[in-house]
Amino acid sequence: MISIINTRRSVRKFTSDTVPEGDIREILEAAMNAPSAMNEQAWQFIVLSGAVLDQFLAINRNTPKGAPIGILVCGDRRTSRDDYYVQDCSAATQNILLAVHAKGLGSVWTTVFPDARKPVAQLLQLPDHVVPFSFTPIGLPATVPNAKSRYDGGKIHYNKW
Repeated sequence: MISIINTRRSVRKFTSDTVPEGDIREILEAAMNAPSAMNEQAWQFIVLSGAVLDQFLAINRNTPKGAPIGILVCGDRRTSRDDYYVQDCSAATQNILLAVHAKGLGSVWTTVFPDARKPVAQLLQLPDHVVPFSFTPIGLPATVPNAKSRYDGGKIHYNKW
């Protein structure tokens, strides 16, 4: 498992190959097994593909195009105390990225910028208590980025700065 963590890199170019439905289910299961504040699990997931994915990408322009499918991670304020959904959704997004990589697929963490939240909510008919948080396009990588160690001992401190 450590090699999955250490070799995962952001993928921004994809082939047009489809992603098996079973893989998406396993990726979502990994997302839902992320740690969450007080076990609130203040997340919701929307799987986007086809025309809806294209419309989403037109609104959320920081996301690379070309992946056949993607997962929008949303925070559920109804089940989150003090907006801890941010930590919950971050952990779920990281698990999505790791599960995608473990399956030999590629993805990149993109955010839903504040100015895009309302149009995204309208497009996807999100209830008022659901906040679009992050989006991970998923597909077969067109190129595989090199995995170099990012370990930096200079960023480690023991007991004090």
